[in-house]
Amino acid sequence: MSEENTKITKKYYDYVSVGNRTRQVTYFVQQHDKNRIFLELLKTLSNKQILVLVNSKRSADRLKEDLTRKEIKPIAIHGNHRSSQLQTAESAFISKETQILITTDRILDKLSLTDVQVVVNYDLPLEASDYFKRLNLVDEIGESISLIKKEDEKKLAIIELMMKCEMVEKEIDNFEHTTILPTTKKDKTKKPRHKKVQQRVKRKTDIK
Repeated sequence: MSEENTKITKKYYDYVSVGNRTRQVTYFVQQHDKNRIFLELLKTLSNKQILVLVNSKRSADRLKEDLTRKEIKPIAIHGNHRSSQLQTAESAFISKETQILITTDRILDKLSLTDVQVVVNYDLPLEASDYFKRLNLVDEIGESISLIKKEDEKKLAIIELMMKCEMVEKEIDNFEHTTILPTTKKDKTKKPRHKKVQQRVKRKTDIK
């Protein structure tokens, strides 16, 4: 066997290497529309093992409740859970007893997950460098999906600068972005002020 055939290509795990070889997409959305767009995304992710990252215990519990009402059965774990509960959740995900695991970066550091096929950054991490801890879970073999609200745009730019590439921006066909707590029928047709969202949705009315 030739030396060329036996040579092993070294795999690098720096920000640039991981970022450039792993599929990453973004959806620009307002915070109050995240649940709706996540539910739409789930329709395209059937039979995949999905890790969802949020930034707070409250967000984890709320998302779990919203999904449960839709007859979806995720597991949510965070700092309020005991070590035994974390281990149970980890085992359930690895064995594919559950398809969706919702957690925070703090708890993610305590887990040893395998076969993660999709990471959903429901919230971008508080520290840009933590994004790459998440990305490593699907390095090369899976995909990362980020829901980007207006306040995240600067952090997104930092992450893209760190890995020297841009994430693909996508839309969901016919997804209706809404305003917060509309008080009249007219309000329901207004377009959000999120700069990125404005560029991507079809305008039915003028943005005020």
